[in-house]
Amino acid sequence: MAALAIGGLHYYKNADSKVQNIEETEEVAKVNPVGPSFNADSAYAFTKAQCDFGPRDMNSRGHDLCGEWIVSKFKEYGCKVTTQTATLAGYDGTKLRSRNIMASINPEATTRILLCAHWDSRPWADNDPDSANWRKPILAANDAASGVAVMLELARIIRKSKDEKAFNKQLGIDFVCFDAEDWGTPQWADVADNADSWALGAQYWSKNLPQGYEARYGILLDMVGGVGAKFYREGMSMQYAPEIVKKVWRAAREVGFGSYFPKEDGGVITDDHVPVNQFAKIPTIDIIPYYADCQQSSFGPTWHTLADNMENIDKNTLKAVGQTLVQVIYKEK
Repeated sequence: MAALAIGGLHYYKNADSKVQNIEETEEVAKVNPVGPSFNADSAYAFTKAQCDFGPRDMNSRGHDLCGEWIVSKFKEYGCKVTTQTATLAGYDGTKLRSRNIMASINPEATTRILLCAHWDSRPWADNDPDSANWRKPILAANDAASGVAVMLELARIIRKSKDEKAFNKQLGIDFVCFDAEDWGTPQWADVADNADSWALGAQYWSKNLPQGYEARYGILLDMVGGVGAKFYREGMSMQYAPEIVKKVWRAAREVGFGSYFPKEDGGVITDDHVPVNQFAKIPTIDIIPYYADCQQSSFGPTWHTLADNMENIDKNTLKAVGQTLVQVIYKEK
C-alpha cells in the first residue's frame, strides 16, 4: 500500500496539505453498542489463513490459491459472490492477471454500503531496513490480509445475526476485495514513480462498475491490524466524504474505541478510495493508520518490509476497527 515518493501513491504530512477540518461541537452520548460483538480472534485467524498461502503478489500461485479461498469463505457466509477479471499493465509493462472479488449481502436491496480492501501483497520489500530484502515479496499480514479479514468476520457475524431486529433487512452490503493495488513503482526502480501504477484493480472496478451499481457510501480498510495503529482523519476522505468520516469516527467513540480514531487530521493519501470517488462517484473514506512519529514510514515500521507478518498483528486493533464498523452498519437506516 502506497509509496512515500513524490509522484506515486503517497502520504503527505498535514502541514503541507490543505485538509478540510470538521469541528464536532456535540458530545457523543453514552450509548450501548448495537449489533453483534466483533470477534477479534476470528479476524486474526482469517488474517493468518491468508498469510499461510505465502506472499500473494500478482501472478503467483499463492495469489491464485488465496483468491479461491476468499471466494469460498464469502460464499460460506451466505454472500452472492461475483468476480471481475482483467489483464492489467504494471508500472514496467508486466501483464498482471487481476481479479476483483465482490461479495454481497442482500443483493436485491437498493440501499447499499460498500466496504472494500485490497487483497494482493507487495511483491517487493522495498522499504525494508536491509537493502538485501528490497526485491523480496512480503507476507503482507497487515498491508492486505487484515482488511480482508475484517470484512470476512463482518460477513460471518452479520449472517448469524440477520434475524435480529437490529439489522436493517432493507440494507445491502457489498464487500469488494480489490486486486493489483500494490504493484506500484518500487523505490529502487530506475523510472519515475507514477500514481497510476498503484490501485490498478480499484481503478478498473471504478471504471467498469456492475451494471446499475450504486452505493450510499464506501469505507476502505487498509492496514487495520497493526500494533500501535491510530486512524487519523485522512485528507482525501475529508475532501470527498467528510460526513462519512464524521459518522465513522463518532461510531468509534460510541463503542469505546475513540482512542484509536483521534479527532485530528493525519495525512493525505492516494489509495483505492480515490478512483472510487473520482470514477464510481461513490463518496468513500479510507481507514488507514498514520504514525506521526515513526521515522521509517508514516504507515508504520512494518510497511513494505519483511516484518509485515503475524508477529506484528494486534487483535486489539482488529477489534477496534471491526466493532466500529458493526456500529456503523447496525445504525444505518
